[in-house]
Amino acid sequence: MSALLEKYAPVFAEIGEGALRRELDRELPFAAIDALKRAGFTGVRVPVEHGGDGATLPELFALLIALAAVDPHVPQALRGHLAFVEDRLNAPASAERDAWLRRFADGELVGNAVTEIGNVVVGTTATKLDATAEGFAISGRKYYTTGSIFAEWIDATAVTPDGVEVAALVSTAGDAVTVTDDWTGFGQRLTGSGTAVFDAAPVHAEHVYPFAERFDYQTALYQLVLVAVQAGIARAAAVDAAEQVATRARTFSHGNAAHTRNDPQILEIVGRIDADAFAAEAIVLHAAAALQAAYDVRGAAAEVRADAKRAAELAAARAQLTVGPLALDSATRLFDALGASATSTSLALDRHWRNARTVASHNPVAFKARIVGDALVNDAEPPYEWAIGVPPAAPA
Repeated sequence: MSALLEKYAPVFAEIGEGALRRELDRELPFAAIDALKRAGFTGVRVPVEHGGDGATLPELFALLIALAAVDPHVPQALRGHLAFVEDRLNAPASAERDAWLRRFADGELVGNAVTEIGNVVVGTTATKLDATAEGFAISGRKYYTTGSIFAEWIDATAVTPDGVEVAALVSTAGDAVTVTDDWTGFGQRLTGSGTAVFDAAPVHAEHVYPFAERFDYQTALYQLVLVAVQAGIARAAAVDAAEQVATRARTFSHGNAAHTRNDPQILEIVGRIDADAFAAEAIVLHAAAALQAAYDVRGAAAEVRADAKRAAELAAARAQLTVGPLALDSATRLFDALGASATSTSLALDRHWRNARTVASHNPVAFKARIVGDALVNDAEPPYEWAIGVPPAAPA
């Protein structure tokens, strides 16, 4: 076990102890997030000289997989935070950058607010920044604001008075920001992926950043966090399969052994689930190395950064294409090793499939194989910005 896994293992174990109860009661993991804040996990990527752990990206993703294995909602809730931390790590040295790094190391968390629903045209943003004497005021409504209900800050996309798309860091203190847990998905129900409303919330001028200048590999990182969650779910399915078989008292008359734990067909199922979880983790960590390479060349020439950015994006897409099916298959085959009693709602073993299926629905995998193939065959550049909305009206 690496030093960082050893450091955070007790916190992860504590989070895992309450995960099933939270799932059954639909209780948001406020206590789990607070435990991570107190332990310093919000600053795991922050350099040691700024009070953090100085983790590499492969180390970070190993931790995310381990955390997802005990509660997949929690690492997904941290997704916006991890991206903004990465953005500040890639920013030029400045007092403002140092201030953010200290905030992260001290336990402050950043949520996200990007997506707008309704009749918003794809590629546009209805949320606005209005100039004030102190800086700006942000007004608008966002959905899928994962993690924001737990956060001290929200990283929100908006448009300035002169029409430039920016990222605005908004404090959640005060009455001008309301975050509601109205996410209705059948899985990943505890990520806080609901609605955020900004009612002329104040924004400091120094907390507004041109969106076009965000760190190079942001889409790859956003996606790979979700893939790491899926890898953790696969690991959770493997753990539950082994534990359920090991403790199962009843057996079938047409089985291959007096005890289920000795039935070779059942043991094969458990072994294959575990192998899939092993493969899923290895794939994520291999892709994380490509992201680390992109981080390592952040100050290099433009063509070097472009090559690393492309490699990171394709690595994340390949990981998404392979890990998603592994997680879904593991969550399904878990039941092949068990009897009808495993479908009891008190065990909530169906949560593994529901959660894996929900995560797999983000940034649809249907397009990713085409993107990878187009890059290989035609040297096409993969898309680095994704958006959703209604199509623009056709010209008259």
